[in-house]
Amino acid sequence: MSSSLQAVHNIPEICAQLGVTDVVLSPGSRCAPLTIAFARHPAITVRTVPDERAAAFIGLGLAQAQRRAVALVCTSGTAGLNYAPAVAEAFFQQIPLVVFTADRPPEWIDQLDGQTIRQTDLYGRHAKGSFTFPADTSHPDAQWHAARLVSEAINLAQQFPAGPVQLNVPLREPFYPKLDEELVFGPVKVMRELPSRPQLPAASLRELRDTLRATSRVLVVAGQHPDEVPLRLALREFATAWQVPVVGDLIANLHQPAATGHNQHPRFMGRQDVFLAVPETGLKEALRPELLITFGQSLISKALKLYLRQHRPAQHWHIQQAGAVADTFQSLKQVIRMEPADFFAALSADNEGIASPKETDASSAPTGPERNVLAADATRVAPRPRLNWLAPVEADTAKAAYLRPWLAAENWATGFLAEFMQRPDQPFNEFTTIFRALQQLPDGAALHLANSMAVRYANILGLPAGHGAEVFANRGTSGIDGCTSTAVGAALAQPNRPVVLITGDVAFFYDRNAFWHNYPLPNLRVILLNNHAGGIFRLIDGPRQQPELEELFETHQPLAAANTARDFGLRYFPVSSFAELEAALPVFLSAQDGAALLEVFTDSKTNAEFFEQYRTFVRTSFALPA
Repeated sequence: MSSSLQAVHNIPEICAQLGVTDVVLSPGSRCAPLTIAFARHPAITVRTVPDERAAAFIGLGLAQAQRRAVALVCTSGTAGLNYAPAVAEAFFQQIPLVVFTADRPPEWIDQLDGQTIRQTDLYGRHAKGSFTFPADTSHPDAQWHAARLVSEAINLAQQFPAGPVQLNVPLREPFYPKLDEELVFGPVKVMRELPSRPQLPAASLRELRDTLRATSRVLVVAGQHPDEVPLRLALREFATAWQVPVVGDLIANLHQPAATGHNQHPRFMGRQDVFLAVPETGLKEALRPELLITFGQSLISKALKLYLRQHRPAQHWHIQQAGAVADTFQSLKQVIRMEPADFFAALSADNEGIASPKETDASSAPTGPERNVLAADATRVAPRPRLNWLAPVEADTAKAAYLRPWLAAENWATGFLAEFMQRPDQPFNEFTTIFRALQQLPDGAALHLANSMAVRYANILGLPAGHGAEVFANRGTSGIDGCTSTAVGAALAQPNRPVVLITGDVAFFYDRNAFWHNYPLPNLRVILLNNHAGGIFRLIDGPRQQPELEELFETHQPLAAANTARDFGLRYFPVSSFAELEAALPVFLSAQDGAALLEVFTDSKTNAEFFEQYRTFVRTSFALPA
């Protein structure tokens, strides 16, 4: 005789058959049938994390790293609400999560029963879908219905664009099997959905190719995107064939070295936060595109977003296989339903001999007496060589003439940063700390950047040329609430890969429960920038000019992470000077077993003053010819 909970016991079997084999659950009574079923299934890996908010972000990190769906399981009541920040992040970052929320039977909702809230459609429009498991599965049709719902939910989570789905599971007592009862998994009917890749008709491709051929000023902008070798190679061929600059933040993962082992393609640029801060209208006009081609998700760079909104192209194409498309730059005219890699590969083929100009990359930046040098008193940076952005270039095509100022701006910014960040007399500060840490990052690492200043600093600085780190950040909602937990999930997913998190103190202490579990993290390294305040508000125009800055905007806290490190068994490295930092970094980043925490103590006011100095030097170190 089958158990009255057989339909519930079939859930992990359906998950396993559809590729969902990692489950993060938080203990509770109402979810006991789900917990036991997942724990006893031989193909499922279960991890227990008591704090539901941390658990959900850990699940997000697992799914993000493994690029496949992960299941979450929690008890009834507010437990499911604590999943909401991670569910929203997964929705906007297009990460598949299958969220099982245990619930009271429907007749007990709104009857003042304990741990009972309105859980149907708990995440609203921040989930791709919400399903309600039948409370009574005694009839064969109900069992068929229950299995069908689980298959539909998992397929929907993984269908492009991926995202979270909720499956609310009302459960009646008894919750626990008898002492000698053996759980049976299946047989159960599973519905599979095969992925597809849309292609454009030949006539549409010809029309797009004709437009590209007729347009001189073409710009590609990449939003947040996981590292994909086929995409980078297709984009490289496209950029070479059509002589097109490609711009992307660090989270677009275009900085990765090519498969041939060479450095980043010279037309892939990431210094836009530097050169777009230059108040030079001639440069802005020289960079203005006529056709903008975009793919991926959000941008970190506010400078690039504002620039493209103020200098709108005549045409804007966005490449996305399916789903809603945002008009981020207020210029969108055409949505092309293809995978970006397929699009760039298709447009690279048969381009009828578009000539490619001589390669120019960051290594061709001026040297010797032409290079800008720091003034002896280090109080200012002398102007770099004046470049005539608008002058025609002999033997260049019109496309090459548009590419030239982008390359020159990237080269200038690369040289400027190298000089500015290595000034010998600078005070100890978090901006330079991140610069030095990025220089020593293990090759092939997963670099996680917490929101607030860490991700902004890193996006300005970039990685050393040819570095193979893959970069992650929770830029779907840009919250601080689960940055550490997401990195922990990544470390659990890929135990043989170095995972480095750079975070600020507010984000770190807010999410300390990321470590509240029993799983070792030997590959995790956390760089904590502790300025004892929410330092970002000293760097943003608006709050930093207000008399209420220190009381109402900055989050002053006296905490240090030594106790956290001790509580959770993290190797601890406190540093308060460049000398201590340089001594600690190699040991901290080494492959020695055991999670490690490097706490960098800086002063919020000093950080703000140094960053303002950087911004001033950017604005004053660049000039066009009269």
